[in-house]
Amino acid sequence: MNSIQKPSQDTSHMDRALDVAIRLAFVGFIVLWCSRIIKPFFMPLLWGLVISVALYPVFLKVKGWLGGRNNLAGVVFIVVSLALVITPTALLTDSLIDGATRLKDAMEEGTLTVPPPSDGVREWPAVGEKVHASWLQASRDFGGSAAKYSDQLKAVANWMAGSIAALGGAVVQTIFSLIIAGVLMMHAMGGGRVAYAFADRLGGERGRDLVTISIATIRSVVKGVLLVAMIQSLMAAAGLVFAGVQGAGFWAVLVLVVAIMQLPPILVLGPIAVYVFSANDSTTVAVIFLIWSLIVSGADGFLKPIFLGRGVAVPMLVILVGAIGGMIGAGIIGLFLGAVVLSLGYKLVEAWLGGDWSQEDDELEPEASSGE
Repeated sequence: MNSIQKPSQDTSHMDRALDVAIRLAFVGFIVLWCSRIIKPFFMPLLWGLVISVALYPVFLKVKGWLGGRNNLAGVVFIVVSLALVITPTALLTDSLIDGATRLKDAMEEGTLTVPPPSDGVREWPAVGEKVHASWLQASRDFGGSAAKYSDQLKAVANWMAGSIAALGGAVVQTIFSLIIAGVLMMHAMGGGRVAYAFADRLGGERGRDLVTISIATIRSVVKGVLLVAMIQSLMAAAGLVFAGVQGAGFWAVLVLVVAIMQLPPILVLGPIAVYVFSANDSTTVAVIFLIWSLIVSGADGFLKPIFLGRGVAVPMLVILVGAIGGMIGAGIIGLFLGAVVLSLGYKLVEAWLGGDWSQEDDELEPEASSGE
């Protein structure tokens, strides 16, 4: 009688699966640990990377002027960029502190007054009579009006304090990001090789194309959106100072936010122009400020072609959603980064799908009609 032998079980595939699982767990643990370490520095690193990619052509020009000395060009870039950020920030901070101090002293001494409204305020549609009455009451008895609207004034004060604190944090992050950007540009050749190698490993044949698209999109959005918004903000600041508007720095920052969102700055400057007409004794100054506000609001129409030729090939809605979502998620820095990152994601998905979504509908109609 033949003895029945049990077939030997092959456990090699189980050993391989267990080996792979252990390796993946170890790699995942290292990635998680590294992510926790760099989490506090993630936003400055990302912002520094965006700045370095966007301004690398400028760095190359500076490097050429300095005879090809790479490290010296990096130091010059860091020093100049920090000066361009710190100087207006110091002026803005001084303006805000001075305004807040004057307001506090005037309220304590009981000398705070509000100029009476002009008769033209009554002609405003829908709200003219109510605004004129409240404004007139405040000009006659500011203390009583302040007591009546104390809750609203406290809410506005808290919002302004929070905004100033957020702006201060954004400035600190920007300072660190500029230093990081300078270091990255000094080592751009090695960083470029790493980026392309990573893209080859991740995206295969199209990896390098995606890196090229990423660089072009970052530079396009930075020049066509962020740079134009900054110019509009500086123009607005000049007009506000000329008109003698209190808190000109604060309103200029608000214009910057609105411009990055691709909304017209007249949304901020329009009500201020109305106030200048009502409060300023010189009609000429008020008219000049109104005309200047309209020029600032429409400046993007001729600034974008100057910097980009054809403008930013990203829908305005993508930039708007990116700016708002970025600001909600990461504060003032997120306002800048959100627009860039979401625009980059849009262009990468567009390239991955192999289509050009910026085509007009009438360009697609012949194809549709030919298929009928």
